[in-house]
Amino acid sequence: MAWVGIDLDGTLAHYDEWKGPEHIGEPIAPMVEYVKQLLAAGIKVKIFTARVCTERWIADEDEVNKIISAIRNWCKKHLGERLDVTAEKDFNMVFCVDDRAVSVEKNTGEFLVSPPTISSVKWHSDPKNPENPENDT
Repeated sequence: MAWVGIDLDGTLAHYDEWKGPEHIGEPIAPMVEYVKQLLAAGIKVKIFTARVCTERWIADEDEVNKIISAIRNWCKKHLGERLDVTAEKDFNMVFCVDDRAVSVEKNTGEFLVSPPTISSVKWHSDPKNPENPENDT
């Protein structure tokens, strides 16, 4: 079944810094309304988030299940229903909405918007980046 992936942190929920795997920020109203419109139109929506990536599953399945439960409960509260949660795209994903995505035209490699310059990117792995989860104290 075709689906649309919606990123959680910084797209659907406010994100200003890492506060732990079960903390989810306040809803971002325009995106909440967009997701509700998709759902009302009968379109399957999944939360598409790195919070539940394979690395976490391997490290601690119980922790991942807590994270999924927290996300699904957040969805119920703010979207009216619990959505599936994944970190993997498949051939049924029609598109994703993500604050980190840069679109390209299919089969051409042509950018649809200007990509950020390499020097402007906050590399997530940089220990000086306050958004790096490893900086969580």
